[in-house]
Amino acid sequence: MENLKSKVIIITGASSGIGEAAAKLLAQNGAKLVLAARREERLQTIVNEIEQAGGEAAYIQTDVVSLEDMQKLAQFALEQYGRIDVLVNNAGIMPNSFLNELKVEEWDQMIDVNIKGVLNGIAAVLPIMREQKFGHIINLSSVAGYEVHPTSAVYSATKFAVRAISEGLRQEESPSSNIRSTIISPGMTDTELFNTISSPAIQAMASQMKSMAISPYSIARAIAYAINEPDDIGVNEIVIRPTVLK
Repeated sequence: MENLKSKVIIITGASSGIGEAAAKLLAQNGAKLVLAARREERLQTIVNEIEQAGGEAAYIQTDVVSLEDMQKLAQFALEQYGRIDVLVNNAGIMPNSFLNELKVEEWDQMIDVNIKGVLNGIAAVLPIMREQKFGHIINLSSVAGYEVHPTSAVYSATKFAVRAISEGLRQEESPSSNIRSTIISPGMTDTELFNTISSPAIQAMASQMKSMAISPYSIARAIAYAINEPDDIGVNEIVIRPTVLK
């Protein structure tokens, strides 16, 4: 993981799950972390743990739905470290439900966080990376971005969108600006995503399957791998599933 040393990496959704795991793993390998999430106390705890382990990290409370917040995050990273090497667009929610339940507010929340949050992240760092003539944007999609199942229609739609945005970014920016784009699509992972499901029946179904979920550190290792590859290599897409699931 030699190429991770001293890279400045922003991670959204860093207060738990994949974001927290990635932050700790990348810090262990010498990266400089800027952590963003809504839960400030959790961010402070994680930064303290990283620093106590000899790593380097800073944090700023951020709501990815707010473009202004994301622009402040990018500016904060520049003030702290002078550049932005990588953005990991990790924040996401998964309040799955049947369409006939008409959970319209939850549909809107998924669109705002899972799609607009990714776009706001790109909008905040892309001008900086274009000026630098280098950078790497990693967007977290999902296996739900490849296939749709009952209750996942809206969530899948948002994750299909993340894949489309990431591929468009790759085609537009990699050849001219040396900005790499990576899509990482986890299968069932042991994170707080399950807690965003409001339907008791679907929550019960998810709880039964949670024993098969993989560790968020498995996804963190994929993120580290994509970043660690030399700048002339684009790791464009990684899909990670539990071996026990189809």
